[in-house]
Amino acid sequence: MIYELRQKYKIIELIKIADIPRSTYYYWIKQIDRPDKYSEVKKEIQKIFGEHEGRYGYRRITLALRNKKITVNHKTVRRLMNEMELKCLVRVKKYRSYRGEVGKIAPNILKRNFKATKPNEKWVTDVTEFHLHGEKLYLSPILDLYNGEIIAYNIEKRPVYSLVSKMLEKASEQLKDGDTPILHSDQGWHYQMKKYRHVLKKQGIIQSMSRKGNCLDNAAIENFFGLLKSELLYLKDFESMEHFKLELEKYIYYYNHKRIKEKLDGMSPVDYRTHTQKVA
Repeated sequence: MIYELRQKYKIIELIKIADIPRSTYYYWIKQIDRPDKYSEVKKEIQKIFGEHEGRYGYRRITLALRNKKITVNHKTVRRLMNEMELKCLVRVKKYRSYRGEVGKIAPNILKRNFKATKPNEKWVTDVTEFHLHGEKLYLSPILDLYNGEIIAYNIEKRPVYSLVSKMLEKASEQLKDGDTPILHSDQGWHYQMKKYRHVLKKQGIIQSMSRKGNCLDNAAIENFFGLLKSELLYLKDFESMEHFKLELEKYIYYYNHKRIKEKLDGMSPVDYRTHTQKVA
């Protein structure tokens, strides 16, 4: 206020009214006139934030800057984002497919051990529901715990058995000789069915199930659904369910190929898998 009023009133009088030391006023004047040493960093932050449509928080933006050979402390990035009023948006909901024991319940082999040492070692799956424009859409993906990649998925308008069976067919195409992945799910009716279990056995896939009513047993896929809904469903407006479906498929591609992760050394799931296979 003193700075703005300095042309109209004497600074000495304004300082007295504001009851601040003269030295304090001149210190802040110097700060105003000093060039912003983070101006280029701010431009890059704004660019990255825009490219990813507000999906990146300060930690992931720090990694993205590092990938561009710009080294800035994550606390500095957080402060700069606060100054620029850039905030990552987030949150979620789930489709409940449990209908009691309509088939066979498999044991919990995974036991919340979400670490995998190679691709096609441990997979997790579940079904989630989207409700837009008076319509529903269901997504059934398989996530590889090695790098968090969605290796197969299927989308249907109804939660019928083909929602899961078609996804399983696509996932089976990823298997190489000697691969015997654990495929973990909840106790949804799709996964209890005899024909589902038959396909798993035929492909050499080991079935594992969460304990009843315990969503933490399948936390990895729940986390993916949370990201998907917060970074797509709740972030954008969609003209129709068909429009949303197109954006959903785009998002899964984006998640696999472009969305970097701190635990993957700042790489996307596909980049990490490709990189580790080259090193091996």
